[in-house]
Amino acid sequence: MLWFRRLSLIAAITAFCVVVLGAYVRLSDAGLGCPDWPGCYGTLTVPESESAIAHAQAVYPDKPIDAGKAWKEMIHRYLAGTLGLMVLFLFVLGWRQRDRINISPWLTTFLLALIILQAALGMWTVTMLLKPVIVSAHLLGGITTLAILMWIAHRHWGRVSVRGISSDKKLWYRLGLMVLFGQMFLGGWTSTNYAALACTDFPTCHGAWLPDMDFRDAFHMVRELGQSANGGNLTLASLTAIQWTHRVGALITLIVLGFLGMVGLKYDAIRTWCGLLLALLLAQISLGVANLVLHLPTVLAVAHNAGAASLMATLVIINSKITTRRT
Repeated sequence: MLWFRRLSLIAAITAFCVVVLGAYVRLSDAGLGCPDWPGCYGTLTVPESESAIAHAQAVYPDKPIDAGKAWKEMIHRYLAGTLGLMVLFLFVLGWRQRDRINISPWLTTFLLALIILQAALGMWTVTMLLKPVIVSAHLLGGITTLAILMWIAHRHWGRVSVRGISSDKKLWYRLGLMVLFGQMFLGGWTSTNYAALACTDFPTCHGAWLPDMDFRDAFHMVRELGQSANGGNLTLASLTAIQWTHRVGALITLIVLGFLGMVGLKYDAIRTWCGLLLALLLAQISLGVANLVLHLPTVLAVAHNAGAASLMATLVIINSKITTRRT
């Protein structure tokens, strides 16, 4: 039981680091730093000696080595692999201690299956050359992994109090998770389609509240990066539609989570966490605007991703605090 508790907390922290590091790898254009998977140019490390580089270039003649980008990608893979081992141990310990832990062991089973899927998505991200639907699914899988591990960790480390909180209000906070998850999909779709700077003025877009937009190609899921449904180049109108939809989603998220945060301030059990939720929400909106105005500097873009992960973690903890423990 003690090992399960400790490992759940360490795994949750590691998952947060994996999500943020993954965002950094993507935003620094290092997602294809290694042309193969799970290794890098056929090895489990980055080729750096003259002989290793010569061999790698002979095997991948069309993929010049950029050691900086390759190391970013490999460090992310090493950390993700470590997280995968932690989840495997949680699965084993969860079933062995199933009568003592505060969750259903089936949750650790689902988590292990999700990690296996994440590994496959990571491989397809490389082999399918950053296809938007694969990269977006990989991002959402990482966020879901983080959410589940935060839930498991809080069930074993945090306090639960349902006093004074009605079933209806609990449903509101469940709804908040769905809204945030949907907005994170829109954010991921914007990033993976390189549409973050499709329009850089704010609050309007190209000087209009309703600019020229093409939603058909913008949200056509099964297509190559930068291409439309018919194989042509993705137009500015399509990229604008993606960016504009993300902005609308941000407004809806601000209203919903802002409302939930204000309501939660009335309850002692979740007051502190709802205050944190409101602070993170304001910071996240500010970072979103700053990324537009300053043309997406890497440090702010990564901070925006970290902010989204922090919002998810905070909202999961709030939901856990108002949910009766497993008996």
